[in-house]
Amino acid sequence: MQKITLVTLQLLLLLAFTRCSKPQYAGVDLAKTDYRQEITQYGITWTFDKPVQSGQFITGDWWVVGPVTITKITPEPGPIRKDATKININHWGDTSLKTDTAMRNGSMIVLKVGTRQSYDSRSGSYSPNGVIKLPLQLAPNRSLISSISNTTLPVDNFAKNFLPESEKKCQTVMKTAAVLTCLEAVPPRDAFRPPYAGTEKLIFQARNINWKKLPQLKSAGEVPSWSEFERYFQRPWLDHLMSWEQQELVPNENGPNYGREHARLVSMASLMLLLDVPQAQKEKLAIGLIQRGIDLYGLAQVGGYWNEGGGHSSGRKWPILFASLMLDNPTLTQLPETAFFHEDTQTYYGKGWFGQNALYWMVMHHGKRDHYEEKPPEQWEKWDKTSESYRLCCNAVAWTGTALAARYLKAIKGWNHDAHFDYIDRWMRLDDPYANARGTHPRPKAETTTFDPFVTAMWRAHRENAPAQEMAGNPRMWVWQGNKGNWVPNPQ
Repeated sequence: MQKITLVTLQLLLLLAFTRCSKPQYAGVDLAKTDYRQEITQYGITWTFDKPVQSGQFITGDWWVVGPVTITKITPEPGPIRKDATKININHWGDTSLKTDTAMRNGSMIVLKVGTRQSYDSRSGSYSPNGVIKLPLQLAPNRSLISSISNTTLPVDNFAKNFLPESEKKCQTVMKTAAVLTCLEAVPPRDAFRPPYAGTEKLIFQARNINWKKLPQLKSAGEVPSWSEFERYFQRPWLDHLMSWEQQELVPNENGPNYGREHARLVSMASLMLLLDVPQAQKEKLAIGLIQRGIDLYGLAQVGGYWNEGGGHSSGRKWPILFASLMLDNPTLTQLPETAFFHEDTQTYYGKGWFGQNALYWMVMHHGKRDHYEEKPPEQWEKWDKTSESYRLCCNAVAWTGTALAARYLKAIKGWNHDAHFDYIDRWMRLDDPYANARGTHPRPKAETTTFDPFVTAMWRAHRENAPAQEMAGNPRMWVWQGNKGNWVPNPQ
C-alpha cells in the first residue's frame, strides 16, 4: 500500500474542501465553473449552440470562455408592430425621443464610446449600424451588453428616493441591461468583471483590496440604508453614450440617468465606506463602487470624456481614483489625455466679482459657454444667468461628499486639480468673508449645504479634521481655443 505523506494528506483535504464548499464574496455565490447552454440575469437570457464553460465574477455578472456562439437572446431584440410611447417635452422645449418601432431590447458590443447606440430606436441616438445579428459568435475579450426596453413611459427614476416629487418619474426608454463577458480562460474566483467597453479585459482581484486605507469615522446624521446602496451599485451603469441623450436612454433599473445623481450616489456611498462599521458590512458596497471605477477606466481608454452640460457629466472621476487606491493599482489612473472630467473643467482660479478666487463655469450647454463669475450680476447675459442656475442646482451640491472622501483617503494630489477642492470649501464654508463685497446681491441660500443631509452632516463633523496633505500644485484651466477644448496654465 502506498504511503500517504502529510503534504499529500493536506492537499487531499484542501481539494475536498474546495469541492464541497460554496465560496462566497460580499454575498455573491461563486458556484464552481460549469457548462451551461443558457445563462439568465436580470430577466435577460442568452442561449448558446452548445454548453459553454461559464461562471460569475464577484459582482454577480457572468463570464464565458470563448469563442461562443449565441443563437438566441430573450427578450427577443428587434422591431415592434406599433409604438404607443407618449413623449413629454422638457423645460428646454426639446427631447431626444421619438416614436419609432425599429428596435427594442437591443444588444451591443461597445468597442469605442460615441454618440450612437443600438438598444432602442425611440432615442434620437439610435443607429442600426451596431445592431447585433444572431447567431452571434462572441470572441474572447469582447463583452455583450443586452437590454430590456420599457414598454410604457414614464417610469420610476432610479434615484427616486432622493428626488423631489417632480423628478421621481422619468422617460428613459431602457429598463435593464446585463453584461456577458467572453474571456480566453477561466478567471480567478475573486475577479472583478473587466470593463464592458473595449477589448482590453484587465482582471482585478478582490484579494488586493487594501481595507486598511478606509478610515473609521463616526457617523454623523442618519446613515443611508446599506442594502439600498448595495442595490444602487449592483448592476452596470451604462455610460458609453457621450451625449445628453443618455438622460432619456439608460436603464432605469441599472443606474441614474443624470450626472447630478451619479455624483450624489457616489458621494453618499463613499462616505458610508469611511464609517466605523465592520469590514463585512462594507464589502458589497465597496465592490460595487470599485467595479464602477473599473468600468469608467475602461470607458476612458476607448475615448470616454465627461465635460458636457450644466450637470450632466458629474461623478465619473472619483470612482476611478477610489478603485486605484483600494486595489493599490496605479494602472487605473493612467488615463489618456482625452479623458476630461466635469468637476475639473468647471472649476478654475480667477478674480471673482466679489473677491472669490475659486470659480465655476458651465463650459458647455446648448453650445460653448463663457466664464462669468468675474463679472458682477448686473453684467450677466442670458447664458451667464443659466450658468449660475446650474452652479446652484446641480454641481457642488453633488460633489461635496467625494471631495471629503478624497481628503480622507489622501487623494488630493492624485486627483490633480486643486481648484475643485478649493471651490468645494468656498461652497460649504458657513461664514462669509465676502459679505460686504456682495453689495445688494446676498449669498445664495443653496450654498453651505447639499441635497443630502448625510453628506452635509459628515462634512460638518469631519472636514476640519481631514488629514493635511500635499496639493497637486499645478493650477490649470480648461478653455476653448477655436473649436477644440484644451488645458492652459491658470492665471491667478
